[in-house]
Amino acid sequence: MRTTLTIDDDIADALKEQARLQDRPFKQVVNDMLRRGLSPAAVREPVPEYRIVPNSSQLIQGVDPLKLNQLDDELQAGETASRPVQG
Repeated sequence: MRTTLTIDDDIADALKEQARLQDRPFKQVVNDMLRRGLSPAAVREPVPEYRIVPNSSQLIQGVDPLKLNQLDDELQAGETASRPVQG
């Protein structure tokens, strides 16, 4: 059905942005949003599963991964101690 509809500027801008981001026609985005608003429980987009891909890395032999924060503190303390005093 073809009809004329007056949409507030901010809503039109948001719909245009959605159409651009989804690379879909404006008309299709408007229809999907209206469907979603009229029956929010019936129309649900599947949420993609979030996956973390671990990166295998190895520390230098002798570095305890449980003491990395302590090592960082010691390095920062050494940098602070070696700075010249300004005054």
